[in-house]
Amino acid sequence: MTTPIDTDQLPAVVRDFLPAHVARDERALRAFALDAIVTDEGRTLRGHDEIRPWLRDAGTEFTYTTDVVGAERVDDPDGERWVAVLHLEGDFPGGVADLRYRFALADGLVTELAIAP
Repeated sequence: MTTPIDTDQLPAVVRDFLPAHVARDERALRAFALDAIVTDEGRTLRGHDEIRPWLRDAGTEFTYTTDVVGAERVDDPDGERWVAVLHLEGDFPGGVADLRYRFALADGLVTELAIAP
């Protein structure tokens, strides 16, 4: 179960990650624990060495805009889980997409990130 929240209620690490990720800024990597896992487009990446090139290269073949349009806190007694909903518009197939970035956090860092429609 999730609870809708204002985007400014997302944890600071998530709020800082999102614009850095969109800008392909190296600072986005600082959001991740050393052993973090990212799942995107059917690929699973583990650790900084695999996440770094993904942050740099994902989506570079397209031009698009990105807006954070929603946020949720996941009711999970085992940890901190959050969702940010990003709206993309651009020259990729379909031209419009809403993606859910599902974050798991521990000790102020992202331990897991799964991106899916």
